[in-house]
Amino acid sequence: MKKVACAVFASVTAWAVFPTPAQAQETIRVGWTIPAEESKYWMMRRPTEFADLGKSYKIEWVQFQGTAPMVQAMAAGALDCSTQSVLSAAQGAIEANLQTYIVAQHVSEKPGSFSVYWAVKDDSPIKTVADIKGKSVGTNVFGSGILGPMAMLLKRNGIDMEKDIKLVETGFPGSEDAIRSGRVDVGVLNQPFAARAEAKGGLRKLFSLSDQQQNIVHIMEVCRKDFVDKKPELAKLYIRDITSGMKKALANRAETLKVVSEVTKAPVEVLDTYLLKPNDFARDENARPNFEGVQAMLDIYAQTGMLSRKLDVSTMRHPTMVAPIQ
Repeated sequence: MKKVACAVFASVTAWAVFPTPAQAQETIRVGWTIPAEESKYWMMRRPTEFADLGKSYKIEWVQFQGTAPMVQAMAAGALDCSTQSVLSAAQGAIEANLQTYIVAQHVSEKPGSFSVYWAVKDDSPIKTVADIKGKSVGTNVFGSGILGPMAMLLKRNGIDMEKDIKLVETGFPGSEDAIRSGRVDVGVLNQPFAARAEAKGGLRKLFSLSDQQQNIVHIMEVCRKDFVDKKPELAKLYIRDITSGMKKALANRAETLKVVSEVTKAPVEVLDTYLLKPNDFARDENARPNFEGVQAMLDIYAQTGMLSRKLDVSTMRHPTMVAPIQ
């Protein structure tokens, strides 16, 4: 795994905040991806808004295409902190003995917020969850964290995800087209692609993750335990800026739209249809992790066999190194 991680790390694009002679040489290597990391995007694109960033410490930003490669890079010692889903962090702990602390949270679901959902064409004969038996169902990637709650929901409706449906990997960007073209009978929609599909019309929501579980945690910020334990003051500066970044993102939506557009290259007018609106994911204004929600997801992954054993979220919680840090 170490060799793979190093190869992944070497192939990605690094963004660095370079120091002046007066700056300290302490550097944090941070992995990031798209979408939904607004606090980090603020730190990347508006570093002068943060008192310590580029002065007391600097960040080497490394972009990845998903959370699993960041687990590999962290296990190889190539990253100090990164964005992680609950499943990828847990798999890293079990399969690679990667010990991390959950230090902040990016996005989640809560009642009234956007929830990842599966949709069909308006004229589809599929009307209920039970109707998808024998049908093709899309997912972003095989082994995705969204499949745990989905499997539990299907089980409640008499469907075995392993035996009764054909799971098709479509990716989130290609999911809408997969539904409309008939490549899948049922496809998964996530933001910003859900907003785009809804604007075009012709699709109908069938079920969402919130039908099975409330308060799902989608992505968190984690740091390697050895990094936090060896450099607590440096870790504290980073977590404080993550906290501040979330506050800035939520307090100034107009500027956040510009920041996210700069990072993702998506037009502001497209982002404006959902970003930080009620049809977007939920964000805690203090970037505070929902440890109870994380534990609930860990339990589901163990129950569905996506994890080989149970994990206790308390092993991933530092008593003080966690947002919010003011």
